[in-house]
Amino acid sequence: MEELTHMDVSGLPQMVDVTGKPDTQREAVAKCRVRMKASSLERLKKGEMKKGDVLAVARLAGIMAAKQTPHIIPLCHPVLIGDIKIEFGLDEEDSTVEITTVVKSIGKTGVEMEALTATAVAALTIYDMCKAVDRGIQIESIRLIRKSGGKSGAIILE
Repeated sequence: MEELTHMDVSGLPQMVDVTGKPDTQREAVAKCRVRMKASSLERLKKGEMKKGDVLAVARLAGIMAAKQTPHIIPLCHPVLIGDIKIEFGLDEEDSTVEITTVVKSIGKTGVEMEALTATAVAALTIYDMCKAVDRGIQIESIRLIRKSGGKSGAIILE
């Protein structure tokens, strides 16, 4: 059986020791979709949601969330984030907002959790700001697309 890295010999949770690892350039890309009614997407696109500029607020919320990741995910290492980019694609045919987050760092551990957290919180913010006009909004398929850096090198999942 493979050794569990986040448990000590007694089965208690522990943070993984990364002090001996070399610093490398790290990058992680995460995505998800927020599905809503076509009329809701149109209002979002035109800036007609009562709570304000949905995508600007969602971008800021995602950036802030990435920086708080070690405070909300147990045993997640604090990392120095060098760059965060959150982009939104509006798919009118599918009535979705696609969120793509790229997080970059130079360090001893990856930034997958930061990218996933930023993506999730950006989606939750869209949900929150649009729910008054659309109770059926769905957040779908939060996932890691690719990561690079460290011992494992590049991993491309999509």
